[in-house]
Amino acid sequence: MTSGLITRRNLLVTGTALLVSGASGLSVPAQAKGVAPTASMRGGSNNYRPGAPIVDRIGGGGFWMSGTVRRAGDGAPLAGQRIQIWAHTTEGNERDQRSHGATLTDANGVFRLEMPQIVPAFGQPHGHLAYDSGEFETVFLRPVMRSSADTSLEAHFVLQPA
Repeated sequence: MTSGLITRRNLLVTGTALLVSGASGLSVPAQAKGVAPTASMRGGSNNYRPGAPIVDRIGGGGFWMSGTVRRAGDGAPLAGQRIQIWAHTTEGNERDQRSHGATLTDANGVFRLEMPQIVPAFGQPHGHLAYDSGEFETVFLRPVMRSSADTSLEAHFVLQPA
């Protein structure tokens, strides 16, 4: 036999259910906060060269820099976005013009550019990437490789409209 008494437990359960489902008793969908924009990394803009040319490959190749570019908020992929890439490699240092190049994202917001093997500079093997086209806020990235023997590195951008 059940009792019709209001117990503290029943009150808490009922109150919580009303808060979760709303006073109407209908389920309220969760509200997503969206995809946050990528912040520039410290040291990312070191040796940056505005206007580096779009290229098919930097130097002799052998190492792949790749990633994605999406819009902040809804996370939609961004096609045709210019990403500049540069690094200290087996063929030149970060200051050399020949160590810089840019590429465009495809329809899925993906970019990929072949370049010479990245080698350690200041003790760390790392690359530099920049979004600087103006439609969105400029972002500089400086991802560090796990090992100087790695033959690829990924970096992902989430861009905030300018």
